[in-house]
Amino acid sequence: MPHIKDVLRQREVLWAEAGSSVEEVARAMSALNVGAILVLDKRELRGVFSERDIMRRVVAEGRSPAATRVEEVMSTELTTVEEDAGIEEAMELMKRSNCRHLPVMRGQEVAGFISMRDLMLYQLEEKTEEVQQMRAYIQSAGA
Repeated sequence: MPHIKDVLRQREVLWAEAGSSVEEVARAMSALNVGAILVLDKRELRGVFSERDIMRRVVAEGRSPAATRVEEVMSTELTTVEEDAGIEEAMELMKRSNCRHLPVMRGQEVAGFISMRDLMLYQLEEKTEEVQQMRAYIQSAGA
């Protein structure tokens, strides 16, 4: 059974400082082509900042992105998953918590950040590989 650490595959942990402005972080997220980012303070997880937070807590409330700090508008009620957890467990956590991103922990340390898309793509790769192996086996058995 694949684990979350298999999905992470040595990916760099992308994060923003809690005291950064919404404008700075939104620009960084755009450059990195991500919809959400971890928010850390002295390498400790403090929250998650997403496009949804920008829309609901900045734009809809008429706040200035340049004057608003990420820590003022980030999501702080977080569901996390341990890196040794299975993919199905992570997907169930996302479903129950109604979220699309999960911080991945290694004890008290942040090990990464995964999205529902990451999990689905990983599973798709695995299934495609299985189908190719089955086709190769069927072809060799028929020869």
